[in-house]
Amino acid sequence: MMLKGKTALVTGSTSGIGLAIARSLAAEGCDLILNGFGDAAEIEALVAEIARTCGVAVVYDGADMSKPDQIEALFANAAPKGVDILVNNAGIQHVDKIEDFPVAQWDRIIAINLSSAFHTSRLALPGMKARGWGRILNIASAHGLVASAEKSAYVAAKHGIVGLTKVAALETAESGVTCNAICPGWVRTPLVERQIEAKAKEGGIDIEEASRDLLAEKQPTLRFTTPEQLGGVAVFLCSPAADNITGISLPVDGAWTAR
Repeated sequence: MMLKGKTALVTGSTSGIGLAIARSLAAEGCDLILNGFGDAAEIEALVAEIARTCGVAVVYDGADMSKPDQIEALFANAAPKGVDILVNNAGIQHVDKIEDFPVAQWDRIIAINLSSAFHTSRLALPGMKARGWGRILNIASAHGLVASAEKSAYVAAKHGIVGLTKVAALETAESGVTCNAICPGWVRTPLVERQIEAKAKEGGIDIEEASRDLLAEKQPTLRFTTPEQLGGVAVFLCSPAADNITGISLPVDGAWTAR
């Protein structure tokens, strides 16, 4: 129960990577503020299940991470005393050539994938600095380190997250606060599942073959990273062993960015 007495806000945590990280933090005794979209009854059941299983306090706030005023309301209502751990995980994707990329999609991806991390960080940092301890974990991507065609907004946002991480680390270097980015490669989340389904449909192949083809394009290990593995990485970066690890962008990508 290494994190007992701490409170974590994990954005985009009603499914996928965010939920796995939230569960991993709760297993270490951390109280949680969950955030994301989904069926209200399912989210209510999820909150109750994590609280019961891990013996921690869990609340939910459905703030839209593209709306700065809703992010401010989340902190005022769900975290009036601030948070000790901030995990900026919320993200969306759209694939198109630059000349065909819908402007509204560009704006929304930048807002959710990048600007929201600025807004949550600016609201969380004063309390972290005052307490002399804090952890900001930005869930970037291999696409924060390298690019792929037809993902201009996503790649731009994730490169921006890596830059924001470095700046936050420098600004908090003597404060007891650390800020790091985790850069996953292919993780079999609902977001990636949709890409696999599109590849299968386009190529007239089954899902498993499409999965192998997707991995072979980028990830030399030919294995998906699991959300639970990313949860373990997040816990490590919140541990005393990581007290002097700050400003890094840690690839968890099966050697994708080693090429």
